[in-house]
Amino acid sequence: MSKIENNKTCYALVTGASRGIGRAIAIRLARDGYAVLINYQHNEAAALAVKADIEANGGKAELMRFDVGNKMQVETALSTWHEHNPGEHIHVLVNNAGVRKDTLMVFMQDIEWQQVMDTSLQGFFFVTRALLQPMLTARKGRIINIASISGVNGLPGQTNYSAAKAAIIGATRSLAKEVASRKVTVNAVAPGFIKTDMTAELDEASLKQMIPAGRFGTPEEVAAVVSFLASDEASYVSGQVIGVTGGLG
Repeated sequence: MSKIENNKTCYALVTGASRGIGRAIAIRLARDGYAVLINYQHNEAAALAVKADIEANGGKAELMRFDVGNKMQVETALSTWHEHNPGEHIHVLVNNAGVRKDTLMVFMQDIEWQQVMDTSLQGFFFVTRALLQPMLTARKGRIINIASISGVNGLPGQTNYSAAKAAIIGATRSLAKEVASRKVTVNAVAPGFIKTDMTAELDEASLKQMIPAGRFGTPEEVAAVVSFLASDEASYVSGQVIGVTGGLG
C-alpha cells in the first residue's frame, strides 16, 4: 500500500535505478510504501523488470528516462512529471546514478574524467536543484546521495571517481545546513565493496581479505540504510555520511 500524507501519495525518485544498488533501493522504498520513480538512461528492459518486481509485490512504480548529466533532459522530465501530477511533489530523492572509468591519472583521458563528473556530480546538481524548491515549500524532504568509500579515502586508479564522490560528500554537508530549517534532510551513504555488476570485474577473493567483515556487501544492505534515512525516524539526522563498508574505513 502506498504511503499517503495529507491525502497525497508519497513519491521517491531513484536515479540509476535499473540495476545494482539503485535497483535494490527502488524495491526497498516501494516496500516502505513509496510510489517509486525509476530513473534510467539506456537499459529500458532492466528498468521495466524493476517496475514489474515492485508491482508484483503490490507496490507502485513508473519509469522516468533521462540522462542525469544532461540539464535539459532533467528539467524536461521533471517538469513534465509535475504537469501530469498537479499538486504533488517528490518527497524522497536518491541520487544514485554513477559510472566508473578507472585508470591511473597519468593515462586518464579527458572523456574518462568528464563522463564520471557529468553523471555523479553534475547529475547530483541538476536533479537536486530541480526538486529542491518543492521540498522547501512543502517543508519536508529527504535527499540521499550515494557516495563511496572512494570519496572518503581515495583509491588508486579512481582519481576521477574519488573526486566526484568526495565533492558529493562536501555538497551533502553544505546543503544540509542550507535547508535544515525547512525540515529537509540531506545525507550521504558511502558504500564500500558491494556485490554488483559494477564490481564484477574486481578480484573479490583478494579484496575481501582487507575487509574486516571478510566479504563484499549486498545492494540490499545499502538499501536498508537508505530506507532509514528516508523515514520519519531520521528527521534529526542530516549532513551525515554513513559508511556501509564491512568495517573498511
